[in-house]
Amino acid sequence: MAAKVEIYTWSMCPFCIRAKALLDQKDVDYTEYCIDGDEVARDEMAERANGGRSVPQIFINDQSMGGCDELHALNRQGKLDPLLNAAS
Repeated sequence: MAAKVEIYTWSMCPFCIRAKALLDQKDVDYTEYCIDGDEVARDEMAERANGGRSVPQIFINDQSMGGCDELHALNRQGKLDPLLNAAS
C-alpha cells in the first residue's frame, strides 16, 4: 500500500510544478490543494507545516516534508522512495 501524499501549491509556482513533476515521474498518486490567493487555506497549511508558509508544502503520511528542495534532497539521498512506499 502506498503512502498518503498531499501537496499545497499555487498554480503558476515553478517550485510547485517541479515538485509535482518529481512525484509524477515516480507515478505517485497525490492530493493537490491549489491555494492561489486563499489566505484561510494558507493559514491551515502553515499550521500543518509547523509555520511554513511558502509553497509547495508537501506531506507524506501527514508528516511535513518541507518544500520542493527538501523533496528533491530526499530523492537524491535515496530516502524518498521508502517514504512513498510506507503505508499510512
